[in-house]
Amino acid sequence: MFRPLELFIGLRYVRAKRRNQFISFISTVSIVCITISVMALITVMSVMNGFDYQLRSRILGAISDATVSGLAGESVQNWQYALQQVKANPHVRGAAPYVEIQSFLQAQRSSGAMVRGIDAVREPNVSDINQHMIAGSFDSLTADSWNIVLGKDLALQLGVNVGDKVTMVVPELRATPLGAVPRIRGFRVSGIFEMGMEEFDSGLGLINLGDAEKLKSIDGPTGIRLKLDDLYNAGPVAHQLADTLGQVYTVTTWMDSHANFFTAIAMEKHVMFIILSLIILVAVINLISMLMMLVTDKQADIAILRTLGSTPRSIMSMFMVQGVLVGFVGIGFGVGLGSLLSWRLPGIVKVIEHVTGVTFLSPDVYYISEVPSRLDWHDVAGVSLVTFLFSLLATLYPAWRASRTQPAQALRYE
Repeated sequence: MFRPLELFIGLRYVRAKRRNQFISFISTVSIVCITISVMALITVMSVMNGFDYQLRSRILGAISDATVSGLAGESVQNWQYALQQVKANPHVRGAAPYVEIQSFLQAQRSSGAMVRGIDAVREPNVSDINQHMIAGSFDSLTADSWNIVLGKDLALQLGVNVGDKVTMVVPELRATPLGAVPRIRGFRVSGIFEMGMEEFDSGLGLINLGDAEKLKSIDGPTGIRLKLDDLYNAGPVAHQLADTLGQVYTVTTWMDSHANFFTAIAMEKHVMFIILSLIILVAVINLISMLMMLVTDKQADIAILRTLGSTPRSIMSMFMVQGVLVGFVGIGFGVGLGSLLSWRLPGIVKVIEHVTGVTFLSPDVYYISEVPSRLDWHDVAGVSLVTFLFSLLATLYPAWRASRTQPAQALRYE
């Protein structure tokens, strides 16, 4: 005989007979609801992951994972020594010195901007601005060239293009025979980049490190930008570097300047998960209804099994099998369809835009002009586990009701 008996009977109940087709229909509806719920939750979380990845890569592509700077905005003391010390840390993958200057740029129009003096050879080790050039050359930032690379929106605001002249005004006074005047220097626009983030495209310019030091009248960079092997490990690495370098250096991380932004994205993802979990709860309610109708329909069978010696625990197991099976099948279809939809979502959105003529994320308005999707198997596992637990809990009350069936009452009118 088939063992265990509870599994055999539970699987037999799944196959509907002619007189209980309605129960089979409700079971199918429950499977479809669970499938749609799991698919929707996986797809939405993949889109949230995609936006998070796009924003993180664009922001951290222009800033550094960690920064070593001097005290009170001064240049880094003995920066070559500091550079050697940070490179000795096993978590540091790249390091590059820099000088930051708050400036006022003038051309056809004027605009304030943060101008960063960089070493064009070392800078690609800590950022990927060189990969986002849309005009000109990143390598044009050589010593004494007095070239400048601008963000796309900043160049539009100034009304300049590659080859045009820009005047930089540094709001730091210097003594001259005519009195105290700000530092002024002309630059030639040698490149334009587009990071896809307003913070950088409209407010960042790049010049050569040596030119920035001369313009600011300092000897050495104001900081060292670092690239780490794991950006989430920035906090512990910063503490290690602070202990190694001493108190004359300040070590900060990307979390200090953008933590709130990424925390808000993570919070939105968690809230979305909770909201969409309610859809799974609705599907589970259908499952409870199906099991309760099954228990009512099988009262006579339950009574006979009880008279043959089945225990209440065995009866509970029989009815839990069907509920768990429905949840398992729904989860399987949901994970498969959700993963496939998440994988092909950008292409599907493009097809819909082409057919309908409607652009969901217009590049004229949004910096992310495509619907991103990034499937995370940790999210898939979490959704599957939560749905399975809901399905398992949904079987408890109907199975308990079945186990409480009294044979005499159930068979009275049979």
